[in-house]
Amino acid sequence: MNIIVVGCGKVGQSLIEGLGSQGHDISVISSNSDDFGNLPPDFNGFTTFGVPFDQDVLKRAGIESCDALAAIGSDDNTNLMCAQIAKDIYNVPRVYARVNDRDKNEEFRSFGVNTVCPTNLTAAALIPMLTSDIETVVVSNTVHDGRLLTIMTIDIDKEQIGLRLTEMSGLLEQNEAIIAVEHADGTVTMNAFSNPELKKGDKLILTKIAT
Repeated sequence: MNIIVVGCGKVGQSLIEGLGSQGHDISVISSNSDDFGNLPPDFNGFTTFGVPFDQDVLKRAGIESCDALAAIGSDDNTNLMCAQIAKDIYNVPRVYARVNDRDKNEEFRSFGVNTVCPTNLTAAALIPMLTSDIETVVVSNTVHDGRLLTIMTIDIDKEQIGLRLTEMSGLLEQNEAIIAVEHADGTVTMNAFSNPELKKGDKLILTKIAT
């Protein structure tokens, strides 16, 4: 994919490293040329210096042919303007904006912009870890509307031994779904392909989207 990253601070550095490791073509925009020093030593993408929401700057960065844009600079309003221009003028298929001020998050989303709010995501990730005995592993921090996605593994209750997965659905919260069963011998049965009967030692592997 051709991806534009607006902002090249510490968050941008991590994102660019991750995207680069997957083989994507990356174009980076920053209004501070010193920030390009945060790029990985092996970065072989394209850099553009200038005001990120200036359309000439965006064009030089390749917005007319890009597949996705992430506006993740330190200024929320700049991120919003970049995201709106990408979405409404250039019809970029995937657009996300980082929102540092949680009070602006819903406001930005009301403009039709997909947002990622680090404050909300951190809290959503920590709450189940602090308050539950469930082994919880965060595997992704966003879905299409910026909410946190977690995967958790839970032991089944004694009363649930012998039940089929279809019988378990009514016992879950509305934002949870069973994706697989981990058996005592370490094997895993995917829910999409079968409806196994739960046995002693089984664990449920769930996905949960923060509300």
